[in-house]
Amino acid sequence: MKRVLSTVVCVVIAGGTWVSAAQNPPQAVPPPQGPPAPTVTASPAPIVIGPPAPVPPEVAIPRPTPEELATVNAAVKTFVDASDPSVQPVLKKFESLMLLQPPRRNVAATFTQTTQRRGARHLGFVEIAKQGNIDVLLHGDSITDWWVQGPENKAMFDKYFAGIRTANFAISGDTTQGVLWGLRNGEGQGFQPKAVMLMIGTNNNASNTAPEIAEGIGAVVLELRTNFPDAKILLLAVFPRSVPGDLIRDKIAEMNRIIARLDDQKHVFYMDIGAAFLDDKGFFLPETFRPDNLHPIAKGYEIWGEAVKAKLAELLK
Repeated sequence: MKRVLSTVVCVVIAGGTWVSAAQNPPQAVPPPQGPPAPTVTASPAPIVIGPPAPVPPEVAIPRPTPEELATVNAAVKTFVDASDPSVQPVLKKFESLMLLQPPRRNVAATFTQTTQRRGARHLGFVEIAKQGNIDVLLHGDSITDWWVQGPENKAMFDKYFAGIRTANFAISGDTTQGVLWGLRNGEGQGFQPKAVMLMIGTNNNASNTAPEIAEGIGAVVLELRTNFPDAKILLLAVFPRSVPGDLIRDKIAEMNRIIARLDDQKHVFYMDIGAAFLDDKGFFLPETFRPDNLHPIAKGYEIWGEAVKAKLAELLK
């Protein structure tokens, strides 16, 4: 009697595993009971503060030596000890506030890899730098970055830069320390632009004082001078932000007064075009900036382009 057998055809697949071509599909495994396992996402690497960057003397914050610190504080103590008995108790109470403290480390003037200078954009800038053929380098944060983002803004960029070989290494959200790190790590090597247009520092406002930000901007200018000794640097004052009466307006004005000292009319040319965006009461002109009172839109970029085109043409000669 013929016995009917199920025909099983076996084939050999890579790695020596045997499988049946006629086998039934595997039974579905019931899902495990209980709550689903939590999704694990990789945490961003922590920011490690880098080494200090050289700072031009024009914007350097005075930093006393240990000997100077000791001399000043000894004089304060002598003054307190010799003061009138009627006020001495109060002076003694607040003596620690009168003693000179060394300035804190200024992160704004360090070579620190920020989150913005990690990943594809930084690597892309390095590749662009290696290719060379750049006459004008634009550098900074979102205010400069977004000039080439979106069709309306890009149209304004093309209106003023279409005939110029440009590279825009600005990244939204970046700070002076991030720009410094990028320039030291591939974004400042491999090419020699004729001119650089720089505006950076507005994102440092949350963490740094105006003098500290000015030091950071000065450090960026010095790094640009080191990397591109023949380039002319158009140093733009940080644009105004917010509304009249906001303390950040005063802070930005203070840092701009400090960085104006970097203008030597030979290598560095300081230019403040902030007033071109404002009406006679200090508010942004209609249709020039986003509602955040920080970022230009197409009309604002047009005002910017008009304000700098003659100076850039002069620097490119």
